[in-house]
Amino acid sequence: MTIRVHVKNNRAGPHTFPPTPESEPVFTITREKFATALTDFPDLDGRLDTTIDWDTDRWTESMADAEILLTWDLPTVDLARLAPKLKWIHCIGAGVEHLYPMDWLPAGVTLTNNKGAHADKAGEYALMAILMLHNKMPAILTNQRGARWESLYSTPIEGKTVGLVGVGSIGGGAARQLARLPVRVIGVSRHGRPHPDVREMVAMDGLDAALPRMDYVFVSLPATPETRGLFGRERLELLKPGAGIVNVGRGSTFDYVALTELIDQGQLAGAVIDVFDEEPLPADSPLWRARNVVVTPHVSADDGDRYVPITLQLFFANLRRYVAGEALRNRVDPGLGY
Repeated sequence: MTIRVHVKNNRAGPHTFPPTPESEPVFTITREKFATALTDFPDLDGRLDTTIDWDTDRWTESMADAEILLTWDLPTVDLARLAPKLKWIHCIGAGVEHLYPMDWLPAGVTLTNNKGAHADKAGEYALMAILMLHNKMPAILTNQRGARWESLYSTPIEGKTVGLVGVGSIGGGAARQLARLPVRVIGVSRHGRPHPDVREMVAMDGLDAALPRMDYVFVSLPATPETRGLFGRERLELLKPGAGIVNVGRGSTFDYVALTELIDQGQLAGAVIDVFDEEPLPADSPLWRARNVVVTPHVSADDGDRYVPITLQLFFANLRRYVAGEALRNRVDPGLGY
């Protein structure tokens, strides 16, 4: 039995994903990449009738008989009528907040995400960013912009405590990389369940008690109603003096005005920030010029060479489960939003 698959790529633009021309090739699923990835799943070869398209080109006619949709976003209005045979949507991103609220999801259609595709790259970014903070690189880069020579010495990182707020795929990747360092790692997750690469786990309701113990905080939370504004001024003030922040989750989790003010006041040492409420970050944003803040353009977790091959490996492995009638991995709970 042939399975109809529709792949919806997006042309780059400031109000879509990917947002920049240079990022478009990183996330575009071409016919060649699709065929190459399929060679690792010979049992699926010949079973797929696949349309690969851009934006909403031929969207209506293709979705009329599509069973599976592989995409980042989609027109959600009247989807049940436009795609009566649709059973599964796979989002090529880990975060799905751009699809909120999910009351559009037709009954009987499963939504999955790309959880797992970002762990290796994000883990290495975490290691880099924590070492940057410990070696005072945000302050050194601020001095560089001002042509200021100031001897800022640091010590080996042994004995420091790193907090991982969010211990999913990305937080787990960070934990594996941080195991290279002689540091203590505290993980904070919604339920605080044990994690094989984290020595100490606490539930989210224990966050405030754990924050004063952390020298560095790596945040990889999704954007949900529960996480919006989680790191406001009061919570940031719970951190020990001189602590550093890394955020690779979503900008909505933080009050960046409060964060930069606390850095200016010397209460916090610095921050490495990869995610923002508005992306690309506007040229007039104060964050570009904030003292002891390193801004990176949402590149912490995406493999520039292999993002699509990694995505397709996840997709085809799940497609194998779909064909076998097994439960799909990476199912998104529409209520929780992840």
